[in-house]
Amino acid sequence: MAKGKKSIYFCQNCGHEENKWLGQCPMCKEWNTFVEETVSTAKASVTRQVKEAKVVKLTEVDSEDNARIQTDIKELDRVLGGGIVPGSLVLVGGDPGIGKSTLLLQVCQRLAKEKTVLYISGEESLAQIKLRANRMGTFTDKLLLLCETNLDIIRNVIEKKSPEVVIIDSIQTMYNEEVASAPGSVSQVRESTNVLMQLAKGLTISIFIVGHVTKEGNVAGPRVLEHMVDTVLYFEGDRHASYRILRGVKNRFGSTNEIGVFEMRNTGLEEVENPSEYMLSGKPENASGSVVACSMEGTRPILIEIQALVCQSNFGMPRRTAAGTDYNRVNLLMAVLEKRIGLPLSNYDAYVNIAGGIKLNEPALDLGMVLAIISSYKNRAVDEKTIIFGEVGLSGEVRAVSMPEQRVTEAKKLGFETCILPQVSVNQVKNIKGIKILGVKNISEAMNLI
Repeated sequence: MAKGKKSIYFCQNCGHEENKWLGQCPMCKEWNTFVEETVSTAKASVTRQVKEAKVVKLTEVDSEDNARIQTDIKELDRVLGGGIVPGSLVLVGGDPGIGKSTLLLQVCQRLAKEKTVLYISGEESLAQIKLRANRMGTFTDKLLLLCETNLDIIRNVIEKKSPEVVIIDSIQTMYNEEVASAPGSVSQVRESTNVLMQLAKGLTISIFIVGHVTKEGNVAGPRVLEHMVDTVLYFEGDRHASYRILRGVKNRFGSTNEIGVFEMRNTGLEEVENPSEYMLSGKPENASGSVVACSMEGTRPILIEIQALVCQSNFGMPRRTAAGTDYNRVNLLMAVLEKRIGLPLSNYDAYVNIAGGIKLNEPALDLGMVLAIISSYKNRAVDEKTIIFGEVGLSGEVRAVSMPEQRVTEAKKLGFETCILPQVSVNQVKNIKGIKILGVKNISEAMNLI
C-alpha cells in the first residue's frame, strides 16, 4: 500500500465505513454489500475561516424568485410537481437502453429555445450525441455540449458559462481527483454528487444527474445518493416494448405518486396524454376473463384491462401465474373466492395478466381481478362497457377506495356506460350523470351483477 493511503470498506447500500470486511452491514443489516476502496490519509493544510451565519425569519423568505421552469413536456412537468425548481438536483435512474439520455436530450431541446443549457456526457462523444440529436429535430445555439469526466474541469466550465440547466450523463463516470478511488465507486459517486449539489445550490442551477441501476433495479452506488438529491425519478418499462413510465420516487417539491407515460418512437419519446385509451387499445370483444378496472397513479386515473384464464389442471398441484400484479395477492383472492362463494378453484390453473405490460399493485384492482377470474371460470363475458373497481377483504366484503369521483369521471369520458364499485362509495359519485352506478357490498353481489 502506498504511503499516505489505506483500505476502507464501504457498504454499497448505506455508505457505512469499516476498517475490515464484514458479511453483514451493522447499520442497514444487508448482506455482502461491503466493497474495498483505497482512500488518502494525507491531511490537507487548509486555513479555516468561520463566516458569520445569517439567520432569517421564515416569513421573510421570498419564494417568488424561484418560479418553476416549464419544460414543455407535460408528462415530465407533472412528475416534477409542476416544472423544474431552480437550484434543484434531480436524479434520473433506469435500466440500460430505457431512454434516460433520450428524454434529457429532449428536455435540452425544449429548454434551449430560451435558456442556456449545458449537456455534459462522460459516456458518449460529441459525434454520437449529434447523431442522436439529428433524429429529434433542430436545436438552437443555446445548447452547449461538453465531453468530460473530471469534476474540477466541469466546475470551472459551469462557473464560466453560467448555464441555467445542466445535464450530467452519468454520475458513475465522473471522478474527483481528491478522492483516491476509481470512477463509479461508492466514495467517488458520493463526493461527486456533493460537488454538484454545492454548485446547484450556490449558483441556483438546476442539475439533472443520470444514474445507472443495479440488477435489483436500484440506483448503483451508496443509498445516501438518493438522500442527497432533491428529486429521484425512475424510468420504467420493458426496453422491448414501446411504452415508458416515468415515476417519481422522491420529490421535495411535489407529490411522489405521479407518473408520466411516454411512447418510444424513431424521433424520440412522445407523450401519451391519454394513457387509459392507450392501455385499452386492442381489447378483445365478448371474451371471457377480460375486465376493465381503474387504478389511480397520484391524481391521474388510468383504465387498464385485467385478463384472467382459468382452466382445468393436468397435474396434482395447480399453477398460479401473475403478470403485472402481485402474485401473492392473486392467491389470496382465489382463496377468498373458494371459501366465501364456493368456487372449486383448487383443481384449476389460474393466469392473471395486466394487459399492456404495466405493473400495478393498488388494492382497487381486487374486485376487477375477482370478476375476471369468475368470468373465465364460468366462461361468460363481462359487458365491455362496464368498469369495475374496489378492494376485496378476506371476508369477501368490498371495501371503499380513494378518489372514486375521478375514476368514474374518467370511465364516463371514455364511453363506459356502467360502473360497479363499493356500496360505501356510491354517495360520493351519485351526482355524476351519464353513467349507471351499481354498488356492491360483497363479491357475491358483484358476481350476480355480471
